[in-house]
Amino acid sequence: MIRSSFATLLLGAALLSPAGAQTADPSVGPATGPAATSPATKPAPSSAPLQAPVARDAQPGSTANPTAAPPSNMPTTASPTGAPTTGAGSLGGIQSTNIFEVKPDASADPGYAEQNNAQRGRVQPGNNAPIWREVNSGKPGYSSLPHSQAPEAGILIQKFTQYPGSMFTTAGEAWRQTRNNWLIPYGGALMLIVLVAILLFYFAKGPIKVHGKPTGRLIERFTYFERACHWVNAIAFCILAISGIVMAFGKFFALPILGGQIFGPITWVLKTIHNFVGPAFVVSLIVMFFAFVRDNFPDKSDWLWIRKGGGLFNGEHVPAGRFNAGEKLVFWGGVLFLGIFVTLSGLFLDHLLPVGEYTRGNMQIAHMVHAVATILMMCMIMGHIYLGTFGMNGAYRAMKTGYVDETWAREHHEIWYDDIKAGKIPAQRTPDPSVAKTPTRPARA
Repeated sequence: MIRSSFATLLLGAALLSPAGAQTADPSVGPATGPAATSPATKPAPSSAPLQAPVARDAQPGSTANPTAAPPSNMPTTASPTGAPTTGAGSLGGIQSTNIFEVKPDASADPGYAEQNNAQRGRVQPGNNAPIWREVNSGKPGYSSLPHSQAPEAGILIQKFTQYPGSMFTTAGEAWRQTRNNWLIPYGGALMLIVLVAILLFYFAKGPIKVHGKPTGRLIERFTYFERACHWVNAIAFCILAISGIVMAFGKFFALPILGGQIFGPITWVLKTIHNFVGPAFVVSLIVMFFAFVRDNFPDKSDWLWIRKGGGLFNGEHVPAGRFNAGEKLVFWGGVLFLGIFVTLSGLFLDHLLPVGEYTRGNMQIAHMVHAVATILMMCMIMGHIYLGTFGMNGAYRAMKTGYVDETWAREHHEIWYDDIKAGKIPAQRTPDPSVAKTPTRPARA
């Protein structure tokens, strides 16, 4: 039983094998190769050269040509000498070669660098270098949008340029390098240095105190209109400063704590508030400039105040007018000079200026100017806020109520106090509504 089954398997394998399935065709000639050899018998060695196999579709009676090329369905392999050969062990007709040795190269064609994308596709299919070279050139392409609404609609990638601190690259990448490698790290470091310096000064020196005893007689330092202008401007500045710091530096200190799902909406809300509060800050800045400009012109007493550092370090009393040299520096340097760059660049970023095109390049320049000016302004205003609050006793009360004691005025603004005593400046600048004016009757003839 076992022998009969084994014999049946051997017979089936012989019938299914290539050697058993093929039948000899007397018109084709002797078969060559391992398929024509029976497992039981081996072919006798022969010194005659091997003939190329004849195609299966050859007509009966035809003879094989030893010099004929191998059929197309016969795979080729490379011989040790480099010539292609045929055989059953080759890789389906694929020939390997080094693309750097293919001659002539497409770049040798005349006008290769000036070819458009269609011409390049004929010599190097799939090479889209011409179209991307044109895209990187910054030349505008076709766009159906009007130029007044979208001046850069036909420009995909900005042309190469170099901003301060960046490499010579596309304008978008150059702006990113300037912002991330210079404005953010050095701007943030400068504000931290100023904040630390203020804290160290406070802990080392403490607040500036009034040495004399209060007299109880008050002098009006700021009118209601002046205080209203100052507080509107101060509140707008604080909102803009906080929102700007979160937008610029929030990903470093707030994002790791809050996470993206909370930090993202908060930043969007602050950005929206920033865009709406900005114009209000501009208006308040202009109004405040005209409200305080009359008493902020420099005079000869300011040079003495600057030389002595306002007495901040040695406690020496330095005479000053209504505003000392430090306050005048904040007014002319922070409110006027830096304020011009902050307001113009901010309004341009909000698309509120009627001049100029709102292109990406102009927006990038406006952003860099806005960042530098606002960082310097915040550093300057931080010192002003310190001296106007807990850095000097009585300073916050003056801006809150509008009045200071005579002792405070004499010790911090002696020249202004002397002018009040001399009658050059009224001690009460705002008319007292409680004092009714008595109408005068004309004299009878």
